[in-house]
Amino acid sequence: MKLWGGRFEKSTDGMVDDFHSSITFDQRLYRQDIAGSIAHATMLGEQGIIPQADADCIVEGLKALLADIEAGKVAFALDAEDIHMNVETLLIQRIGQAGKRLHTGRSRNDQVALDCRMYVKDVSLEAVDLLSALMTALLNTAEQHTRTIMPGYTHMQKAQPITLGHHLCAYVEMFRRDIGRFQAAHRAADAMPLGSGALAGTTYPLNRARVQELLGFTSLTRNSLDGVSDRDFVLDYLYACSVTMMHLSRFCEELILWNTHEFQFVEMDDGYSTGSSIMPQKKNPDMAELVRGKTGRVYGDLTALFTTMKGLPLAYNKDMQEDKEALFDARDTLVKCLSVFTGMFKTLRFKAENMKKGASGGFTNATDAADYLVKKGLPFREAHEVLGRMVLSCIKEDRALLDLSLEEMRAFCPLFAPDVYDALSLETCVNLRGVPGGPAPAMVAETIADNRAFLSAL
Repeated sequence: MKLWGGRFEKSTDGMVDDFHSSITFDQRLYRQDIAGSIAHATMLGEQGIIPQADADCIVEGLKALLADIEAGKVAFALDAEDIHMNVETLLIQRIGQAGKRLHTGRSRNDQVALDCRMYVKDVSLEAVDLLSALMTALLNTAEQHTRTIMPGYTHMQKAQPITLGHHLCAYVEMFRRDIGRFQAAHRAADAMPLGSGALAGTTYPLNRARVQELLGFTSLTRNSLDGVSDRDFVLDYLYACSVTMMHLSRFCEELILWNTHEFQFVEMDDGYSTGSSIMPQKKNPDMAELVRGKTGRVYGDLTALFTTMKGLPLAYNKDMQEDKEALFDARDTLVKCLSVFTGMFKTLRFKAENMKKGASGGFTNATDAADYLVKKGLPFREAHEVLGRMVLSCIKEDRALLDLSLEEMRAFCPLFAPDVYDALSLETCVNLRGVPGGPAPAMVAETIADNRAFLSAL
């Protein structure tokens, strides 16, 4: 008979057991479930709610059960439904009557809320560690390329010259914000719900603050209804996963483009590439493509839980069992993608000469030419019009701005002087952009130092 079977006259249908059960996926919560049960039993004994001897027996039994699970000696049962009932059933089998006292003052509703909060806290910190490792790899490479010139783009059209270090630091900023989102998810999960009962608390004199202390939570949930039905913290985690995957996907899209024969800005390492079954020349960036593709999967996990939660009245409903697979899938996908992407990035070979050559075309110094005329006294709108005519002329003749002689330039505007050639060099265009956050090597070096300090403080 099931632990809740007293009310029922017959067993559930076998198909219902399979449909209803969550042990096939929520068994990964065994550490959190046992830790929460140990804290709960400890508090029950200290409060005199159950005999201290029984509390001690429960705690020791749970510790032994945890060790056996870790050693692969325990098989979970489908008919025990979930990890909570499996742990309790196994405990009773091992220690007898004392095990039946564990559930005093507790419901599976507040128990699963506790397990989920502990899990989200753990995986949020895990994501912070993985993002820190990726940021460190990006900063190390950016530091080597503060003077490696490449084209910057808008609308996928060459726009202005920047450096590879500056470009990489843009992604550093994205991942830094992602760390903040996972830290926020950790804070959202860091409230202890045990003691909420099924929905209305309990008449037992529980010491919730003691359980909070034993489990390392910073606060208690403030309302028993909300305590068992809140999954905002899971949504916060899934949102953080989704935004991080979006950033990884954007980066992968650029690396895929840069790896093409048309760009030739990077070369993927053999260890992170695959070949074709028919075309022997191919070296495909499949890892980057998979990360890009798996982004939609994580978006789906977020959308699935949003949709599940949107119509639920207070308090707990069985629909909420659907939070686990979305949570676990997003976590597993994120961890794999961050790990593979970091390894792939560390092995990339950047082709600095091709990057600089790419920046030389497309009139990336046209804005600097307009600024040059402004500094000579011409209003910007007039300077913009002059450069527009110069660029149009060069396009028709298949020339670059610096291919024009001084006389040809002066035909467009008499303010051009011999110093224009130095002013329009790619190095000057980059080096003069020394505003905070700009691509000048000194500014990029400051950005790198600031982000290293941020990581050191985590």
